[in-house]
Amino acid sequence: MEKTVFEQSVQINASSTIVERCITDLDLMHRWLNPVLRCQPVGEWSTKIGSRSRFIIKIPVIEPTLKSVVVEREPGLIVWEFDGFFKGRDRWECQPNPKGTQLINRFEFEIPNPLIGWGFDRFAANWTKNDMKAQLKRLKRVAEEVYQIECG
Repeated sequence: MEKTVFEQSVQINASSTIVERCITDLDLMHRWLNPVLRCQPVGEWSTKIGSRSRFIIKIPVIEPTLKSVVVEREPGLIVWEFDGFFKGRDRWECQPNPKGTQLINRFEFEIPNPLIGWGFDRFAANWTKNDMKAQLKRLKRVAEEVYQIECG
């Protein structure tokens, strides 16, 4: 199995604390996640190490699901490890800078099933890269809105 890595970043004109909250607060997260994706906590929602959740793709009937667990956590950093039709990690890192925060999202994964891997490469890889870019733009908008409300 070959590991695939997609990495995107965006400059956000808001503090890293606010950007991090947009990633870790479930209500704020649902404002920027792709509308066909739903995050469900397993138990109580948390981003502490060991916390579990499910990311469900809202495709009628089959609803593919990625089970995830927080495996790294420190201020400005959260890494979810997931298992399902993908195996890998989704890393979110906030890097403070004079203009606000540089947010880096690194999605690295393997697809154990060769047939699913073939289909992903042919049909979904470019869509996934573009969706990551769009997701970061939505997250930027949410974080900057929160920053304006709280810090005006």
